Amino acid sequence: MSANNDSMKQRLHPTERARLVLVVSIAVTAVLYLVPYGFYVAYPLMLLSTLAHEMGHGVAALLVGGRFERFLMWPDGSGVAMWSGETAGWRLAFVAAGGLLGPAVAAAVAFAVGRTLRGARNALLVLAVVLALALVLVVRNLFGFFFVAILVLGLSLIARRASAEIAQLVLVFLAVQLALSVFSRGDYLFTPVAETSAGPMPSDVGQMASVLVLPFWVWGAVCGGASVMVLAYGVRAYWR
Repeated sequence: MSANNDSMKQRLHPTERARLVLVVSIAVTAVLYLVPYGFYVAYPLMLLSTLAHEMGHGVAALLVGGRFERFLMWPDGSGVAMWSGETAGWRLAFVAAGGLLGPAVAAAVAFAVGRTLRGARNALLVLAVVLALALVLVVRNLFGFFFVAILVLGLSLIARRASAEIAQLVLVFLAVQLALSVFSRGDYLFTPVAETSAGPMPSDVGQMASVLVLPFWVWGAVCGGASVMVLAYGVRAYWR
Protein backbone atom coordinates (compact mmCIF):
# COMPACT_ATOMS: atom_id res chain seq x y z
CA MET A 1 0.00 0.00 0.00
CA SER A 2 2.83 2.38 0.84
CA ALA A 3 4.48 1.74 -2.52
CA ASN A 4 1.20 2.39 -4.32
CA ASN A 5 0.75 5.70 -2.47
CA ASP A 6 4.30 6.77 -3.33
CA SER A 7 3.78 5.95 -7.00
CA MET A 8 0.51 7.89 -7.00
CA LYS A 9 2.27 10.95 -5.56
CA GLN A 10 4.84 10.71 -8.35
CA ARG A 11 2.18 10.41 -11.04
CA LEU A 12 0.11 13.39 -9.87
CA HIS A 13 1.11 16.73 -11.31
CA PRO A 14 1.23 19.49 -8.63
CA THR A 15 -1.79 21.17 -10.21
CA GLU A 16 -3.76 17.92 -10.20
CA ARG A 17 -2.82 17.26 -6.59
CA ALA A 18 -3.87 20.78 -5.58
CA ARG A 19 -7.23 20.35 -7.30
CA LEU A 20 -7.74 16.98 -5.63
CA VAL A 21 -7.01 18.58 -2.24
CA LEU A 22 -9.68 21.22 -2.89
CA VAL A 23 -12.27 18.60 -3.86
CA VAL A 24 -11.46 16.51 -0.77
CA SER A 25 -11.73 19.60 1.47
CA ILE A 26 -15.17 20.41 0.09
CA ALA A 27 -16.30 16.79 0.47
CA VAL A 28 -15.13 16.63 4.10
CA THR A 29 -16.94 19.90 4.80
CA ALA A 30 -20.18 18.51 3.37
CA VAL A 31 -19.86 15.41 5.54
CA LEU A 32 -19.43 17.55 8.68
CA TYR A 33 -22.82 19.15 8.08
CA LEU A 34 -24.57 15.88 7.22
CA VAL A 35 -23.39 13.40 9.83
CA PRO A 36 -24.88 13.37 13.36
CA TYR A 37 -23.00 15.59 15.80
CA GLY A 38 -21.01 17.07 12.94
CA PHE A 39 -21.79 20.49 14.38
CA TYR A 40 -19.48 19.82 17.31
CA VAL A 41 -16.61 19.23 14.91
CA ALA A 42 -17.57 22.30 12.85
CA TYR A 43 -17.87 24.53 15.93
CA PRO A 44 -14.16 25.48 16.06
CA LEU A 45 -14.37 26.32 12.36
CA MET A 46 -17.14 28.80 13.12
CA LEU A 47 -14.89 30.38 15.74
CA LEU A 48 -12.17 30.59 13.09
CA SER A 49 -14.40 32.81 10.94
CA THR A 50 -15.02 35.07 13.95
CA LEU A 51 -11.27 35.33 14.46
CA ALA A 52 -10.71 36.26 10.80
CA HIS A 53 -13.52 38.83 11.00
CA GLU A 54 -12.18 40.57 14.10
CA MET A 55 -8.56 40.42 12.93
CA GLY A 56 -9.78 42.07 9.73
CA HIS A 57 -11.00 44.99 11.84
CA GLY A 58 -7.67 45.16 13.63
CA VAL A 59 -5.56 45.11 10.47
CA ALA A 60 -7.79 47.74 8.85
CA ALA A 61 -7.37 49.96 11.93
CA LEU A 62 -3.60 49.68 11.62
CA LEU A 63 -3.78 50.54 7.92
CA VAL A 64 -5.53 53.86 8.65
CA GLY A 65 -3.04 54.81 11.36
CA GLY A 66 -5.02 53.59 14.38
CA ARG A 67 -4.17 51.14 17.15
CA PHE A 68 -5.55 47.64 17.56
CA GLU A 69 -6.19 47.67 21.30
CA ARG A 70 -7.86 44.35 22.11
CA PHE A 71 -9.69 41.35 20.77
CA LEU A 72 -12.43 39.52 22.69
CA MET A 73 -14.26 36.34 21.66
CA TRP A 74 -16.97 34.33 23.42
CA PRO A 75 -18.22 30.72 23.20
CA ASP A 76 -21.33 31.73 21.23
CA GLY A 77 -19.10 32.76 18.33
CA SER A 78 -19.46 36.50 18.81
CA GLY A 79 -16.42 38.74 19.08
CA VAL A 80 -15.31 42.34 19.33
CA ALA A 81 -12.22 44.14 18.08
CA MET A 82 -11.50 47.38 19.93
CA TRP A 83 -9.34 50.02 18.31
CA SER A 84 -8.34 53.63 18.87
CA GLY A 85 -7.46 56.50 16.57
CA GLU A 86 -9.48 58.67 14.22
CA THR A 87 -12.99 57.26 14.56
CA ALA A 88 -14.90 59.52 12.17
CA GLY A 89 -15.59 59.60 8.46
CA TRP A 90 -14.13 57.17 5.98
CA ARG A 91 -11.66 55.68 8.48
CA LEU A 92 -14.48 54.29 10.60
CA ALA A 93 -16.17 52.88 7.50
CA PHE A 94 -12.89 51.34 6.30
CA VAL A 95 -12.28 49.59 9.63
CA ALA A 96 -15.88 48.32 9.70
CA ALA A 97 -15.54 46.96 6.16
CA GLY A 98 -12.23 45.32 7.10
CA GLY A 99 -14.05 42.91 9.37
CA LEU A 100 -16.69 42.06 6.79
CA LEU A 101 -14.04 41.34 4.16
CA GLY A 102 -11.64 39.64 6.57
CA PRO A 103 -12.74 36.00 6.07
CA ALA A 104 -12.89 36.37 2.29
CA VAL A 105 -9.45 37.97 2.08
CA ALA A 106 -7.95 35.36 4.40
CA ALA A 107 -9.48 32.55 2.34
CA ALA A 108 -8.29 34.05 -0.95
CA VAL A 109 -4.73 34.44 0.34
CA ALA A 110 -4.76 30.86 1.64
CA PHE A 111 -5.97 29.59 -1.73
CA ALA A 112 -3.36 31.61 -3.61
CA VAL A 113 -0.38 30.44 -1.54
CA GLY A 114 -1.75 26.91 -1.04
CA ARG A 115 -1.26 25.90 -4.66
CA THR A 116 2.13 24.43 -3.84
CA LEU A 117 3.26 22.15 -1.02
CA ARG A 118 6.00 24.53 0.04
CA GLY A 119 3.72 27.55 -0.08
CA ALA A 120 1.12 25.80 2.09
CA ARG A 121 3.64 24.79 4.74
CA ASN A 122 5.13 28.29 4.87
CA ALA A 123 1.67 29.84 5.06
CA LEU A 124 0.73 27.73 8.09
CA LEU A 125 3.97 28.71 9.81
CA VAL A 126 3.49 32.42 9.10
CA LEU A 127 -0.11 32.23 10.30
CA ALA A 128 1.01 30.58 13.54
CA VAL A 129 3.56 33.36 14.13
CA VAL A 130 1.04 36.11 13.41
CA LEU A 131 -1.53 34.57 15.75
CA ALA A 132 1.12 34.11 18.45
CA LEU A 133 1.85 37.85 18.23
CA ALA A 134 -1.87 38.60 18.42
CA LEU A 135 -2.11 36.34 21.45
CA VAL A 136 0.47 38.43 23.28
CA LEU A 137 -0.54 41.87 22.04
CA VAL A 138 -4.34 42.01 21.68
CA VAL A 139 -6.20 38.91 22.90
CA ARG A 140 -7.70 39.96 26.23
CA ASN A 141 -10.24 37.41 27.45
CA LEU A 142 -9.85 33.83 28.65
CA PHE A 143 -11.92 32.05 26.01
CA GLY A 144 -10.25 33.94 23.18
CA PHE A 145 -6.83 33.27 24.68
CA PHE A 146 -7.34 29.51 24.87
CA PHE A 147 -8.82 29.27 21.37
CA VAL A 148 -6.02 31.25 19.74
CA ALA A 149 -3.37 29.43 21.79
CA ILE A 150 -4.68 26.02 20.68
CA LEU A 151 -4.78 27.25 17.09
CA VAL A 152 -1.18 28.49 17.28
CA LEU A 153 -0.03 25.16 18.72
CA GLY A 154 -1.92 23.10 16.14
CA LEU A 155 -0.75 25.14 13.15
CA SER A 156 2.85 25.09 14.38
CA LEU A 157 2.84 21.31 14.79
CA ILE A 158 1.33 20.73 11.36
CA ALA A 159 3.69 23.18 9.67
CA ARG A 160 6.81 21.66 11.28
CA ARG A 161 5.99 17.98 11.80
CA ALA A 162 3.34 16.89 9.31
CA SER A 163 4.01 15.97 5.70
CA ALA A 164 3.77 18.67 3.05
CA GLU A 165 0.64 16.99 1.67
CA ILE A 166 -1.09 17.15 5.04
CA ALA A 167 -0.07 20.80 5.47
CA GLN A 168 -1.60 21.65 2.10
CA LEU A 169 -4.80 19.76 2.92
CA VAL A 170 -5.16 21.58 6.26
CA LEU A 171 -4.57 25.02 4.74
CA VAL A 172 -7.02 24.47 1.89
CA PHE A 173 -9.60 22.98 4.27
CA LEU A 174 -9.39 26.09 6.47
CA ALA A 175 -9.68 28.29 3.38
CA VAL A 176 -12.86 26.44 2.37
CA GLN A 177 -14.35 27.04 5.82
CA LEU A 178 -13.59 30.76 5.70
CA ALA A 179 -15.04 30.95 2.19
CA LEU A 180 -18.25 29.24 3.29
CA SER A 181 -18.58 31.56 6.29
CA VAL A 182 -18.97 34.47 3.89
CA PHE A 183 -22.30 32.94 2.88
CA SER A 184 -23.38 31.06 6.01
CA ARG A 185 -23.05 34.20 8.12
CA GLY A 186 -24.12 36.55 5.37
CA ASP A 187 -27.25 37.67 7.24
CA TYR A 188 -24.96 39.85 9.37
CA LEU A 189 -24.45 42.04 6.30
CA PHE A 190 -28.05 43.20 6.49
CA THR A 191 -28.66 44.03 10.11
CA PRO A 192 -28.02 47.42 11.73
CA VAL A 193 -27.46 45.97 15.22
CA ALA A 194 -25.08 43.19 16.30
CA GLU A 195 -25.93 40.99 19.28
CA THR A 196 -22.79 39.98 21.19
CA SER A 197 -22.04 38.61 24.63
CA ALA A 198 -21.03 42.16 25.54
CA GLY A 199 -24.54 43.36 24.64
CA PRO A 200 -26.10 44.89 21.52
CA MET A 201 -23.99 47.33 19.53
CA PRO A 202 -24.07 48.88 16.06
CA SER A 203 -23.21 46.35 13.38
CA ASP A 204 -20.42 46.95 10.90
CA VAL A 205 -22.80 48.04 8.16
CA GLY A 206 -24.64 50.16 10.73
CA GLN A 207 -21.38 51.96 11.48
CA MET A 208 -20.70 52.42 7.78
CA ALA A 209 -24.16 53.90 7.24
CA SER A 210 -23.62 56.33 10.14
CA VAL A 211 -20.68 58.03 8.41
CA LEU A 212 -21.50 57.44 4.75
CA VAL A 213 -24.48 58.56 2.70
CA LEU A 214 -26.34 55.37 1.83
CA PRO A 215 -28.36 53.04 4.13
CA PHE A 216 -26.83 50.01 5.86
CA TRP A 217 -28.27 47.40 3.48
CA VAL A 218 -26.54 49.04 0.52
CA TRP A 219 -23.16 48.72 2.24
CA GLY A 220 -24.02 45.15 3.15
CA ALA A 221 -24.59 44.38 -0.52
CA VAL A 222 -21.37 46.17 -1.50
CA CYS A 223 -19.28 44.28 1.06
CA GLY A 224 -20.95 40.99 0.16
CA GLY A 225 -20.25 41.52 -3.53
CA ALA A 226 -16.65 42.49 -2.82
CA SER A 227 -16.20 39.35 -0.71
CA VAL A 228 -17.49 37.14 -3.53
CA MET A 229 -15.13 38.83 -6.02
CA VAL A 230 -12.14 38.35 -3.70
CA LEU A 231 -13.04 34.70 -3.19
CA ALA A 232 -13.48 34.14 -6.92
CA TYR A 233 -10.00 35.53 -7.52
CA GLY A 234 -8.49 33.28 -4.86
CA VAL A 235 -10.20 30.12 -6.09
CA ARG A 236 -9.32 30.91 -9.70
CA ALA A 237 -5.66 31.48 -8.80
CA TYR A 238 -5.62 28.18 -6.90
CA TRP A 239 -7.40 26.10 -9.54
CA ARG A 240 -5.33 27.49 -12.38
